[in-house]
Amino acid sequence: MFSFIRSPMKKLFTFIFLVSMVLGFSCKKTLQNLNQSILEKYFEKYVIGSDFVVTLAKDSTSDLTPMYSGYKFVLLETDLYHGPLKATNGSNEYYGTWETNSDYSKLTIALPDSIPGFPFLSRSWRFTKKENPTLQLAPWGSTDPLVLYMTRQ
Repeated sequence: MFSFIRSPMKKLFTFIFLVSMVLGFSCKKTLQNLNQSILEKYFEKYVIGSDFVVTLAKDSTSDLTPMYSGYKFVLLETDLYHGPLKATNGSNEYYGTWETNSDYSKLTIALPDSIPGFPFLSRSWRFTKKENPTLQLAPWGSTDPLVLYMTRQ
């Protein structure tokens, strides 16, 4: 009976559906880019180039924190996702590397195994909390009872 109305209505609904899909994907991409930009700015401002000290290092029930007394750790920038890592203790300097993933949820540290305490640090960590000035970390992909807190100086 109203077939002349159905055809324009179908076209209108199809048009509205297609426009909403395009806008939906566009907004999602914009939010992803905005979120990425915020993460990059946080990492650049508060992590890269800053001096960090170990304020808690725990392996199960063993407190390893005293092993890092006097050490300062600095993630130096190659880009916002990896670079050299410098550890200093007095006049002694040790170099390694650091790397993060694209959403800054993972931090991989590699330091010389020959220095006491460094094998504990040299692994992939996941951020459990990133509150300025302390980074709280736990092992990536593992339930090992390891904890690492590094505080910016």
